[in-house]
Amino acid sequence: MGKIFLYVALAAVLLSGLIFAPEHAGLAIHPTDQFLVKPLFGGDHVAWYTPTNVTLWLALAVAAIFALLVLGSSARSIVPSRAQSVAELAYGFIYKMVEDVAGKDAVRFFPYIMTLFMFIVTANFLGLIPMSFTTTSHFAVTGVLAIAVFVTVTAIGFALHGVKFLSLFWVSSAPLPLRPVLALIEVISYFVRPVSLCIRLAGNIMAGHAVLKVFAGFAAGLSIFGFLPIFAISAFYALEVLVAFIQAYVFTILTCVYLKDALHPSH
Repeated sequence: MGKIFLYVALAAVLLSGLIFAPEHAGLAIHPTDQFLVKPLFGGDHVAWYTPTNVTLWLALAVAAIFALLVLGSSARSIVPSRAQSVAELAYGFIYKMVEDVAGKDAVRFFPYIMTLFMFIVTANFLGLIPMSFTTTSHFAVTGVLAIAVFVTVTAIGFALHGVKFLSLFWVSSAPLPLRPVLALIEVISYFVRPVSLCIRLAGNIMAGHAVLKVFAGFAAGLSIFGFLPIFAISAFYALEVLVAFIQAYVFTILTCVYLKDALHPSH
């Protein structure tokens, strides 16, 4: 089974190298072309209502999540199928994360955090398919996710604690003369959170895909020696699979940390 998976992975890498490589031999590589937003039905003009490749792959991500979590686990068998096993594994993994990081009182927000993780990890993995479009490589997508987390966590903090939520920025354990300075630093770091979340996710995904495109371009440009970059592509592709999961995990666990601050601002 392991050998079959290895052969399939290598075939996918070779196929991606052929697909993403330049049309003509040479080293005229344009790694950012894969991130261009294009209308689905021709033309160059993109309006707010225009269906684009981003729209398509966002919809596919939602459909894949629905297929896994709803259709894949609808049988609720005692001996689970593969889809049900993956769904149960994801459920248990995120539930345990929320409970351990944010506390048991944060479990009521588990559906929101589970939705975040499943969307990001699914979009990341779909972006590794040859000829696909990685929606999480765009700051417009990751920015909306980050702002949603920021607004939600802030609203929860004020809804539960009112003005006392501002104690999050007041370091009472520090010497009194330093407290105003530390409060200013805490306020700045708090409002930088969505920027950090947005850039970290999109930047890592974009960088990885750009490097894959560069190596694929080398494979085409080196003619009979084009097999040499294939080994680098194979290794980097495996790394990108790991990064796709890790970035979803990091985004989710930071959301749990921010949620903990909202639930317990004095801690």
